[in-house]
Amino acid sequence: MPRTTPSLKIPRIDCSKDDAVGAIAGLRAKLSPGGDVVSPRGRERTVAVFGEALTPLQVVDRILADVRERGLDAVLDYTARLDGTQLDRSTVTVSREEMAEAYRQADRSYLKTVKRVRDNILAFQSGILLRDATMRPSPGVELTLRYRPMRRVGVCVPGGAAAYPSSLLMTVVPAQAAGVEEIAVVVPPTEFGGYNADLLAACHLLGVTEVHRIGGAQAVGALAYGVEGIPQVDKIVGPGNLFVALAKQKVYGEVDIDSIAGPSEVVLVADWTAEPSFVAADLISQAEHSPGSAILITWEPDLIDRVAEALEFQLARLSRGDLARDSLEQFGALILVRDEDEAVELINRFAPEHLHVSTTDAHRLAARLTDAGAIFLGHLTPVAVGDYAAGPSHVLPTGGTARWASGLCSNDFLKRSSLIHVDRVGLERLAPDVRLLADKEGLTGHRYSVDVRLEEQDGAS
Repeated sequence: MPRTTPSLKIPRIDCSKDDAVGAIAGLRAKLSPGGDVVSPRGRERTVAVFGEALTPLQVVDRILADVRERGLDAVLDYTARLDGTQLDRSTVTVSREEMAEAYRQADRSYLKTVKRVRDNILAFQSGILLRDATMRPSPGVELTLRYRPMRRVGVCVPGGAAAYPSSLLMTVVPAQAAGVEEIAVVVPPTEFGGYNADLLAACHLLGVTEVHRIGGAQAVGALAYGVEGIPQVDKIVGPGNLFVALAKQKVYGEVDIDSIAGPSEVVLVADWTAEPSFVAADLISQAEHSPGSAILITWEPDLIDRVAEALEFQLARLSRGDLARDSLEQFGALILVRDEDEAVELINRFAPEHLHVSTTDAHRLAARLTDAGAIFLGHLTPVAVGDYAAGPSHVLPTGGTARWASGLCSNDFLKRSSLIHVDRVGLERLAPDVRLLADKEGLTGHRYSVDVRLEEQDGAS
């Protein structure tokens, strides 16, 4: 069975003795959208608002149904009852003048940082943007795959426990790189959200002109269905709590979404060359999201002991140390594997959101790691570099979905259409195959649509 350190009660797993796969599956279950990770305060609020204990999914169903039925009135009602903020039609939307004033009052060094990070993201996201492609596979046939940006997208920015201008940057800028014309930002009506001057200043710097002080499932509903003053969007992106994730899942099909994101997670694989204090810092950086999962995988027994010591040292000195400690004990692990091969197998099974390769030859090992949202290579590449400044978006697949899902990027805001043009020569070449398949399927109208054109000797190309 997993053992614990004397003070920090983070599970230790020895793959030669313990069921590491089962332990990871247990973590996955607790952190998934079905894991019901809600704080006691959140459960109390549910009872206070709805008069009974409801599961998060039941809460989301009720809110979305009400928003669809009553529109903005329902959104304002839940904003008052869940967020404790009374808003009306004149105050729910942040004025452009308020954003401009926040920008004028903002610290100049902060604005310069936001601009530099914006430029980093824009350079990367513009550089990877897909372009139209045209081919002529045979005489008389021209095929094109055409990309066009979505018209309008909604961006969810968290604002409950802290202000997150980084989440604003990592969602808005990729959309702008793709050419999206209308971007609606929703952010909770809190001191860290819709009333946070730094966040509003960043909106102004980025050219965002539409910001609404709403959060939670009611914000997702407003974006998905459209309410007074907030037209329906084509896609909703951005992180949020369990209620936001479940609401996005529920409205998918009405609109597109980026993902159904769960709590933040990191897996760090390390060998004897890794610095224990670096490893501990990376584990804490994700655990402090609280909840957040942080797992070390190594084939070096001594490294586990040294990392555990570094964790104790750093947790005692960080302002969010208690929150990180709680996450490490509930959702973390120090895993000892037999060798590199077993580490690779375990990591690919976990398919983490963030994967840090802190080994001698990180690029060589990374080539074997097929499933991860973002991979950080080398001892000097902390996950925080990707979270804040490098260029790829930090909106990444969680909960093992990196097996088939990818992080948000500018291409996710593009729609693609196929353009097909054939002249008479091309139609004559394709006609026999169309006729045969139409006959096999009994679709006589399909066949006739070809025949009638070829019967016309002077058919236009």
